[in-house]
Amino acid sequence: MHSMADYYSAVQLRADRWSSLREATAQMIRVDRGGASGGRPTKSGAKQIEELLDQLAPIETFWAFPGTAAFDVLRRHFDAGHYSELAFTVQRITRALTSGAYRRRQIPLDRDGTEADDHDDEAMQSLEARALSKPYFEVMVVDNLNEHQERWLKSNFQRMRRPEDPFHYEPVVVPSLQDALMGVLFNHNIQAIVVRPGLTLHSKMVLPILERYLNRAGGIAALEELDPSNYGPELCRLIARVRPELDAYLITDRSAEDIAGLDLGICRRVFYNQEDFLELHLNIIRGVQARYKTPFFTALVEYSKQPTGVFHAMPISRGKSINRSHWIQDMGAFYGPNIFMAETSATSGGLDSLLEPHGPIKEAQRLASRAFGSKQTYFATNGTSTCNKIVVQALVRPGDLVLVDRDCHKSHHYGMVLAGAQVCYLDSYPLNEYSMYGAVPLKDIKAQLLQLKAAGKLDRVRMLLLTNCTFDGIVYNVERVMQECLAIKPDLVFLWDEAWFAFARFGPTYRQRTAMNAANNLRERFRSEAHAKAYEAQQELLKDADDETLINTRLVPPPNSRVRVYATQSTHKTLTSLRQGSMIHVNDQDFKGEVEASFHEAYMTHTSTSPNYQIIASLDVGRRQVELEGFEFVQRQVEAAMSMRRAISTHPLLQKYFKVLTAGDMIPEEHRESGVSSYYDSDQGWTDMWECWENDEFVLDATRVTLSVGGTGWDGDTFKTEILMDKYGIQINKTSRNTVLFMTNIGTTRSSVAYLIEVLVEIARELDELQDDASMMERRGFQKRVSNLMDDLPPLPDFSRFHDAFRSGSETPEGDIRSAFFLSYDEKNCDYLELDGSIHDAMKSGEDIVSSQFIIPYPPGFPILVPGQVVSDEILSFMRALDVSEIHGYRGDLGLRVFTQDALKRAGKANTARLKLNDARAKL
Repeated sequence: MHSMADYYSAVQLRADRWSSLREATAQMIRVDRGGASGGRPTKSGAKQIEELLDQLAPIETFWAFPGTAAFDVLRRHFDAGHYSELAFTVQRITRALTSGAYRRRQIPLDRDGTEADDHDDEAMQSLEARALSKPYFEVMVVDNLNEHQERWLKSNFQRMRRPEDPFHYEPVVVPSLQDALMGVLFNHNIQAIVVRPGLTLHSKMVLPILERYLNRAGGIAALEELDPSNYGPELCRLIARVRPELDAYLITDRSAEDIAGLDLGICRRVFYNQEDFLELHLNIIRGVQARYKTPFFTALVEYSKQPTGVFHAMPISRGKSINRSHWIQDMGAFYGPNIFMAETSATSGGLDSLLEPHGPIKEAQRLASRAFGSKQTYFATNGTSTCNKIVVQALVRPGDLVLVDRDCHKSHHYGMVLAGAQVCYLDSYPLNEYSMYGAVPLKDIKAQLLQLKAAGKLDRVRMLLLTNCTFDGIVYNVERVMQECLAIKPDLVFLWDEAWFAFARFGPTYRQRTAMNAANNLRERFRSEAHAKAYEAQQELLKDADDETLINTRLVPPPNSRVRVYATQSTHKTLTSLRQGSMIHVNDQDFKGEVEASFHEAYMTHTSTSPNYQIIASLDVGRRQVELEGFEFVQRQVEAAMSMRRAISTHPLLQKYFKVLTAGDMIPEEHRESGVSSYYDSDQGWTDMWECWENDEFVLDATRVTLSVGGTGWDGDTFKTEILMDKYGIQINKTSRNTVLFMTNIGTTRSSVAYLIEVLVEIARELDELQDDASMMERRGFQKRVSNLMDDLPPLPDFSRFHDAFRSGSETPEGDIRSAFFLSYDEKNCDYLELDGSIHDAMKSGEDIVSSQFIIPYPPGFPILVPGQVVSDEILSFMRALDVSEIHGYRGDLGLRVFTQDALKRAGKANTARLKLNDARAKL
């Protein structure tokens, strides 16, 4: 049995302790009936059961099932020596918890109850049967009650149940504000909180793993000075910080005037001096119904039931072209009828148009906006690549300066081409030993802005575009980046590419580093008097400060700064959606007045006039899921990843060939202010991530497990393809020269993690056997391969520079990527140079060799050369060292496509003339 320090989450601890209790009580029964131990229960067995009961007791106070009353029954059975009854009850509880049967029906815990339903395993039910059952949730009531009062309260809730209710719920009662905070962060079944005036402040719990949850709520120390009459409103506010999707109902004896001016967080309604249980019940049901509602999915289901005559496009609509076919019936059998019944290009009949939504799509987007904390949300049915281009085209005008992290997704580079932006690339810090990049340090971003300011170009800077989190899991301190950049340019627009981070909104630790959450925090802060005073004080201190001082100071932006934030998310990558289902989230104070029209045009430019309705419906349903169970699923996702990290890091055989990269491996020390280098230590157990995520410049997304595999002698791509995928059917999609990335998601199970560990152990054993049987020369060959992968790695190249023919001056680094891109359309402007031949001779002669197109090797999967970029010796060395089979833009038979010197001269003259014309216009 693992110690408590081995568990990252109390949820996983709870599941394992119940499983252990079932095994221990079953063993007790076998011994009691004359088993191998001689017919009498052992002291060690009884002690183990007592320890398990002691560990579960404080945890179970936060759950409605099995509930404290049922847990007391277990205690009485144990104390009385009724081991058979104890084992029976534990087995029934554990089975109900595992199968989810307690969500659908009352679970009898004595032998008089029916046992037939014990086989009612949720996994054995059809999807249709599960869809017909009423969803279950729990309501937390916060009040300091005695046992009699608690029974009275629960009975009143139970009396309010009606057959027509779309959901059913059970109440769970906790006495204090601290208990309530721990409860909502622990119990994922809770969907509503009822806060009554009798609550106290402090919890009586002394379990460290539960106390860890309190740290995530923040502001606990300040509560000591709070008047007890304010505990209820303060609890609503604190819960809003950690689980904003929940509903709260405040019952108070204070006057309406006293309550009106308070921040009540997630409170939906205040009840004054009354115990109207029916009204409270109806409000609870209505609140959950508001999140359960899926306007477009519901409309599509209703449309599929309507009799129609199809006289428009799409023969496949209603399945007609399939049903009448003699040759493609297998397709109909594979997908089933509903997908075709709901397939249409119609925008009427209760449906809507994605391009001009006025009905259920518009409502679905509004609900998504609420769920993700944006001001506006837009659906996309052709991926985040298109979302990125829409945002860039809507906001960036030809000639605008855009700061972009160089190793961003290629869609951003192409978006710069389409918009005609002057691109200023920012270099991420390199991780040469693992052939990957990290993220862009804030000091580098500030230095670039200050350089542009000194050159008189700050007014042309339009946008900062960064990837959060990066493919490898490096996460920015989003709020800090925006705050300090706005201190230099108060109207800067931010585009955060959150393609791999949509899930983050629904985990309290992760949420604080999302674009929408940070934008809302900044809007609130800029309105405060405290912020205005902080700004004035800093302005006085930095009156004559030089750039170096500004770079090394945490800057405070002016109160009139404009919060202009956009986030693009691949919903289909990390949440529930069909492939290519994505969202654009907007939190821009100037959107209505400045951007809305151009955004609409950009949306029209890139969005299909025939969007897939199934994708839109899946986005709608995916939003419903995360509002009702996103917290649970993200919590389980993090647990699965943490379990994987612990299992690999502590297995003696796996340590010989593999290494799980930690935050210390992937984030330099100067960017980890907390000093935390690993989220798990075999001696001390888990480190609470909250402090790191609250303060550090960069943190590591724990749901992405990067495994160094160079010790096996296989490079990352070979290990991925020939070992994991071909041999074991394990799918991954990101490698570097010596690493592979395992991405957990909300669908990852503990069984999946166990299978992966089994596979890695089998691989390690086979490598051990190969080494045992290998000759001396074979061992030398193996060690050489390992050394080549782990030691002899080429340094990652930085962005070199744009050629002068595509720049607007030598004092700043931005370049006109659009002109270079379209210059290459004429074959006469281009030539091919061989990587190990003619290109070397040309560079030796002193000529600038300039790439005419994007060169994108996989891995790392981003351009190492863009149109107009000067080829450097470092880039050539890196390309020569690449041993990947896929390099987009490079032809092995011809070489590297570059601009001719004549083309560069002509481009330079045209650029000079253009700059002179721009100067003349500026003077006018």
